[in-house]
Amino acid sequence: QVQLVESGGGLVQAGGSLRLFCAASGRTLSNYNMGWFRQAPGKEREFVAGITWSGGSTTCADSVKGRFTISRDNAKNTVYLQMNSLKPEDTAVYYCAASAASALSPRVVVAAGAYDYWGQGTQVTVSS
Repeated sequence: QVQLVESGGGLVQAGGSLRLFCAASGRTLSNYNMGWFRQAPGKEREFVAGITWSGGSTTCADSVKGRFTISRDNAKNTVYLQMNSLKPEDTAVYYCAASAASALSPRVVVAAGAYDYWGQGTQVTVSS
């Protein structure tokens, strides 16, 4: 079993930056593909960014491309989401997820249904 805990969220002005952290316990994440998702009030959960188990491949949603960067440190069992040039529309609860089904896959997983473990989420609020 994998437990994921997100942190780093908060309130920031438009144009600002935040760095989200996803720390894992219970099992090493080094074989799992990882992702970040977000859910705004009244909206469905959406894919934000994903990274393969080795960190060799990453993908970001078009809405955040060029502004957000996903990375990981397998030695620290931690995944990061660097968010720059934040916009009010980035306001949401951000979730970290791990895909055991895609362990050791060379492809980034973008479908929420392919993720097996989820954190509790961290709130990001961007003021205009």
